[in-house]
Amino acid sequence: MLFFLKNAKSAQLESALNAKQAEDGPGAWANLPEDQLFTPADFSEARAEATAYSNYSYWGSTLRSFLKNKFAVALLIALVAVVGFAFLQPHLPGQVDPNYCRVDPDTGIQLRNIAPGVDGFVWGSNAIGQDLWARIWAGTRTSLVIAFFVAMIEAVVGITVGVLWGYVRQLDFFFTELYNICDNIPSTIILILISYVASPSVPTLILGMSLTGWIAMARFIRNQILIIRDRDYNVASRCIGTPTFRIVLRNLLPYLVSVIMLRMALTVPAAIGSEVFVTYIGLGLSVETPSLGNLINDGRQVMMQAGLRYQLIYPTIILSFVTIAFYLIGNAFSDAADPKNHLQ
Repeated sequence: MLFFLKNAKSAQLESALNAKQAEDGPGAWANLPEDQLFTPADFSEARAEATAYSNYSYWGSTLRSFLKNKFAVALLIALVAVVGFAFLQPHLPGQVDPNYCRVDPDTGIQLRNIAPGVDGFVWGSNAIGQDLWARIWAGTRTSLVIAFFVAMIEAVVGITVGVLWGYVRQLDFFFTELYNICDNIPSTIILILISYVASPSVPTLILGMSLTGWIAMARFIRNQILIIRDRDYNVASRCIGTPTFRIVLRNLLPYLVSVIMLRMALTVPAAIGSEVFVTYIGLGLSVETPSLGNLINDGRQVMMQAGLRYQLIYPTIILSFVTIAFYLIGNAFSDAADPKNHLQ
């Protein structure tokens, strides 16, 4: 639209000039003073921006690129449905407490190891009569809460440390030595020690996973910052006195959106896997707090009995779907957020 308006204005001025020359003769302009021949053009920020206008939108292009991946979109819809239902499930009618042990009203005996679909148990019951339907969704909520908090803490701490580590040269030695110390301590040992020292709980697991989990994110962000730190536009920004915070916020971090989202998407299944592992070895959450780790550990104990394998299969299906979905969606979004793919 702006292009056509400029062409129309140019044609109008050219027509007026031709008409004036035809009226006064071709030499009519030769005797005019210079201040009448040339009129200074005042600076207008709005008009300057308008002449450089582009309809390119980073997030719009990212969304369009992501929507082209039909498999990732379908997987995202399914993941949102599963996560949404996990948090909505306790508010639906007819739901029971995940720790409630049902008993036979006639005999008073617990309804143990009831097969799925029998006596109102959608996914069966466990060895003490608890409804697996309620426990699996409660365990999914617990594992997702742990994973989301771990991912957010690792992102905030890792990005902050990584940017300072890569951009501020004076801090390079300090963070390099800190990285060497923390990276040589296995995260599994830290989780086990914290589980021994503190009572097993959701905050304890979040603390144990986040204590050294930010190191990988910080190292990755630092390497990316080193690549783009001294590019021409960043050097020019420093030369004109742009504050460091603004350079980081406007010049560096937008370039790293794709890799940051990928790292966060991979942190969620990694945190769920860590929770499952710690609970599997008996150092995780207590039995009163349902989690996917607790459920898989309980199912492992009865997996050799053909009629009770559903206690392992159902939580394993939920765990596998959530972890694989986060991984694949994270990769797809990372590719979509790369500006190089916006030109296709």
